[in-house]
Amino acid sequence: MKITLLGTGTSQGIPVVGCDCAVCNSTDPRDSRLRSGVLVEIGDVNILIDTGPDLRYQMLKNNVKRVDSILYTHEHNDHIIGLDDIRPFNFAQKVDMPLYALPRVADELEYRFGYIFSKSQYPGLPRAILHRIVSSEAFEVFGQSVIPIHVMHGDLPILGYRLGGFVFITDASYISEENMHHLVDCEVLVVNALQKEHHHSHYSLAQALDLIDLVRPGKAYLTHISHRMGITKEWEIELPDNVFPAYDGLQFFV
Repeated sequence: MKITLLGTGTSQGIPVVGCDCAVCNSTDPRDSRLRSGVLVEIGDVNILIDTGPDLRYQMLKNNVKRVDSILYTHEHNDHIIGLDDIRPFNFAQKVDMPLYALPRVADELEYRFGYIFSKSQYPGLPRAILHRIVSSEAFEVFGQSVIPIHVMHGDLPILGYRLGGFVFITDASYISEENMHHLVDCEVLVVNALQKEHHHSHYSLAQALDLIDLVRPGKAYLTHISHRMGITKEWEIELPDNVFPAYDGLQFFV
């Protein structure tokens, strides 16, 4: 299984429009972050997690030629608004794109992208099929078992995902003990760490490190990082030996 982190930033990305802070002016490419996105390659099947506003550029930048299905974590704009850019895959693959999401998120996709799901279609529209999933039930995507992980994003229930030994959690601020077992014994955990200061709806750096210490993955990467975290080379020295800053374009095998 090959994982590509397409975007490791928050809803504003880095650099932030109009910001002159040290991070937004950094020449370290790791400090330039697109909005969240992950590509999971299993054999000849490509599974995408989320379709943020940078999707088209992410596909071009990473030379992605195929997407077979999409998993959604939640309905916030920085995780769904690039859905229209699946059209080239529809045209090339000549299939409707399977989408997997919580019922609430699926309803929001139908509302926000009514033209995609309308019964009155015209040539050139994106084509997709919505699958409403249950947060506590595993399901299969092209023969691969996918375990949805119920996490909280402030007061909003959202999903992380486990595929084999890979776990991806973004935008979390709390994971119950009941759902924590899905993270145990994973080979690689990617988890959000917004900034050093406490935040009401995202893990801080300290909270993310506490989670990693609790579930003890083989390796962990921190993602969904804001410019408030600071310059990467300055805060990465604070991390344990098996924890690393994620960055756009990072690839690894699980």
